[in-house]
Amino acid sequence: MSKKIVVITGSPRKEGNSIAMTEAFVKAAEGKGHSVTRFDAAFANVGGCHACETCYKTGRPCSFDDDFNKVAPAILEADVVVFSMPVYWYSIPAQIKAVIDKLFSFVVGGRDISGKKCALMACCEENDMSVFDGVRIPMERSASLMKWEMAGEVLVPGVLNVGDIEKTDGCSKAAALAECL
Repeated sequence: MSKKIVVITGSPRKEGNSIAMTEAFVKAAEGKGHSVTRFDAAFANVGGCHACETCYKTGRPCSFDDDFNKVAPAILEADVVVFSMPVYWYSIPAQIKAVIDKLFSFVVGGRDISGKKCALMACCEENDMSVFDGVRIPMERSASLMKWEMAGEVLVPGVLNVGDIEKTDGCSKAAALAECL
């Protein structure tokens, strides 16, 4: 059965390692007949949540008119939401964190987003897998809060420079993630 997938990326490097994993995932997912909408948060204008709690009261997911209002309808319609990012300073990069924070608008706006699948793809420079805790744990807890099922995670350590991902099985694992949907 074909699924609607939204992929949200958080890397400002257009040729970066997490983007290579994203592209491998998207190609595999589309090859399986799924429709994929990609949102590159690092190249969008998404501000932080103002906690004004006026979500959807203006007819838009966020009362502050930024690019989150373009991705929110796709998330609402999606069967699967995939987050792809590098680890920055042991945490989620600011570029994608603003999008994640604004998922709050669905709660405040009374939109039912439960029942979706969610996946995480991340890479980092260090070889210590605990480095991913600052990304993995918040994403898993957020999925639980939204009543999303974690469909899988691809966590690739030891990549820093553009192209380092090609020395790993990260792209093949990202492509295989499309099988878990």
